[in-house]
Amino acid sequence: MASSILGMGDVLSLIEKAQEVVDQKQAAALERKLRKSQFTLEDFRDQLTQVRKMGSLSDILKMIPGMGKIKHLKNLEIDDREFVRIEAIINSMTAQERRQHGIINGSRRRRIAAGSGTRVQDVNNLLKNYIQMLKMLKKFNQGGLRRGMLPF
Repeated sequence: MASSILGMGDVLSLIEKAQEVVDQKQAAALERKLRKSQFTLEDFRDQLTQVRKMGSLSDILKMIPGMGKIKHLKNLEIDDREFVRIEAIINSMTAQERRQHGIINGSRRRRIAAGSGTRVQDVNNLLKNYIQMLKMLKKFNQGGLRRGMLPF
């Protein structure tokens, strides 16, 4: 019983942190974009920035009840510097590239990598993960995204 109460306190603390960081108008705008499958790399960067304001990802995950019981996540060490690298890559893109990731060809990837101090492989990985996330969001939308269902 005590652990479930402690878990609820952690959840409430997490909710309080999220409410401090998230602007309700921005959250509504993001929800509209997600519904229309218009989530851009700029939106992704903005979400990463908001998560970083809440604290380290490891600490945030520890606040979610049951996360400590998942074997794969028990000893997971999350390097928060990865957020900095992702932001640097996205910030090295032009506004058009951030809105239309499909135009990013090989020479643009080299320029973005040079501008962010990363490797082309890092840019490729970011774009690959972003595209996978878009596919997941599309499937989620096809399943029927209901109002108020998103946690952010």
